[in-house]
Amino acid sequence: MYTMMQVCKETNMTYQALKYYCNEGLIPNVKRDHNNRRIFDDKDIKWIKDLVCLKKCGMSIQEMKEYLALCLEGASTIPQRKEMLTKKQEMLRTSVQELQDSISYIDWKQNFYDEVLSGKRPYVSNLIRTDQ
Repeated sequence: MYTMMQVCKETNMTYQALKYYCNEGLIPNVKRDHNNRRIFDDKDIKWIKDLVCLKKCGMSIQEMKEYLALCLEGASTIPQRKEMLTKKQEMLRTSVQELQDSISYIDWKQNFYDEVLSGKRPYVSNLIRTDQ
């Protein structure tokens, strides 16, 4: 069994975030020790790591609650869970592509600046007006 602080260290969560997830009901069947402090087992830690990943995927607390509710209903809800994850996956793929496009632009711009600085090309700016 693990304490809150041990779980925080294992899952890379803040104490406040873990407490919030517990209070929001995102971690079902939370157990308590003889001092009424929350304690967690290996299955809880696995689920908390799943929640951390879902959060990084852009799931809101409400979406995580819906996903949890479906999980608790059992295998019959796998199609709905797959659909939720597919939507998040598509959003992430779009975000990755947007980031890749931004990286490509910066790569191009850095190359342009390198060529200007080395004298391989003249500096031309669309921002500086030259009246001729």
